[in-house]
Amino acid sequence: MGFDEEWVSSKAAAARQPASTRLNGAYDGPFPPSPGGDKDLNSSPERKKAAANDIETDFEPNSRRAGVWADEASITAVKAFDGWATAAGLTKAQEAWWKSVMALLGRLAGEKSALRETNRLFFTNDIFVGNDFAPLVKPSQLNRISPPQRP
Repeated sequence: MGFDEEWVSSKAAAARQPASTRLNGAYDGPFPPSPGGDKDLNSSPERKKAAANDIETDFEPNSRRAGVWADEASITAVKAFDGWATAAGLTKAQEAWWKSVMALLGRLAGEKSALRETNRLFFTNDIFVGNDFAPLVKPSQLNRISPPQRP
């Protein structure tokens, strides 16, 4: 098979493929669609703030309380099994539990901080982009009206 026959065969195979998988097609919008199907960036400062507040007022304190409650129960069990090998095992499990609780609390604090920082970054970025476009914006008709003259 020569080049010309192979080229015709390749073009015919490409024509049978759906348009979304063809390299010679393009998306009509300003940006290609995202994998989730949403072509716009949706950022809700209120939802981020609410999520950060939920972490601070609900998840962190309740996780800490649950960790302490389980820790107190382990201490009671260790005392009950004093002198037995079970007490040593429970002590080790208690140490691992508390490390896990602290890791969870650290993760929650990090997520809370990230949500709040993201809000700040989006807001700051919006201000900078707005300032960058300010010289390109035509003055409004309201700006052209001269102030009233004094009599």
